[in-house]
Amino acid sequence: MLSKSLNPKLFFKNVEMVPTRNGYGEGLVEAGKRDRNVVVLCCDLTESTRSLAFAERFPERFVEVGVAEQNMTGLAAGMATYGKVPFTSSYAVFSPGRNWEQTRLAIAYGEANVKIAGAHAGISVGPDGATHQALEDIAIMRVLPGMVVLAPCDVYETRKAVLAAAEYRGPVYLRFTREATPVITTPRAPFAIGKAQVLRTGRDATIIAAGPLVFEALLAAEALAGNRVAITRLLERYPAIAKRVKSSSLHGHSMQRARQTTKWTPALIRDRLTRAGRMDVEVINCPTIKPLDYGTIVTSAKKTGRVVTVEEHQITGGLFGAIAELLARHHPTPITPIGMPNSFGESGKPMELLEKYGMTAPWIIDALM
Repeated sequence: MLSKSLNPKLFFKNVEMVPTRNGYGEGLVEAGKRDRNVVVLCCDLTESTRSLAFAERFPERFVEVGVAEQNMTGLAAGMATYGKVPFTSSYAVFSPGRNWEQTRLAIAYGEANVKIAGAHAGISVGPDGATHQALEDIAIMRVLPGMVVLAPCDVYETRKAVLAAAEYRGPVYLRFTREATPVITTPRAPFAIGKAQVLRTGRDATIIAAGPLVFEALLAAEALAGNRVAITRLLERYPAIAKRVKSSSLHGHSMQRARQTTKWTPALIRDRLTRAGRMDVEVINCPTIKPLDYGTIVTSAKKTGRVVTVEEHQITGGLFGAIAELLARHHPTPITPIGMPNSFGESGKPMELLEKYGMTAPWIIDALM
């Protein structure tokens, strides 16, 4: 059964598509209204990170640092010492990528009340290529003692995550993406740091997902349950991607790999659904990767006995790593990871890359068979 917190038009072809980074900008403005101590810093990416909205509304509380992520981190830690609530804004490959040492010592070690926003995370950054596709940021941040790690699934949840981070006392890392993605939840859907949400109840298996790929998890689960609207969406969505890949910007060995891995036709998807049979799959949205929601995750694993994790991040050290560590200690359960398979990305259209590297709904169905 689907949660009432979901967008009722989620599987419609014309579902609203909005980048999660928009939620960051909206959340900053609202947090600024609620608390005069909220300040925002940015490294020459004001429009891209959507911190521009805060800069225009509260120019006296906005600092353009320039291309200097290490300096931005030190400034933010100092501001926090004097009672400010700084949000640092950059691409995730630069913050926390470039300034990880300063983040470790100036923020995490000192338990500074700084919120670190990593934009353009994941492979869906697309044409920017491997150098700008942060696929290791969750791993390097969740290992830091005391660091909260958030990866919201859509624009509404990102906005709520920003507001929750502003009220939370301590360091927080917020991860969000550039590409417009389906609006999964509603403005009234609950959100709290440390809480996961069961978006679909089930008994045969559990999918635990984070970020915009929660949509792919729900689409796979509903198709396996026989939801005709979801199956229609599934059949329409992926052959179109396969067709685009044949004339895409991928070249050389990448083009060859794409041909080998992008093979979803309507007939093949129907074959997978037939072979899988009707399945009743539970789907958990896990926007807080640290600290994990022990109760929700362990309860679901005990009920279904099988888990699939879905993330736009390296399989090592990300959501899969966190879930595996939790279940290994409290309820050992077979887990199948879906994520970046120990590889760097490349330039391409976002959906082409998600499909090529096996992070879309047909691959999730394949993993559940």
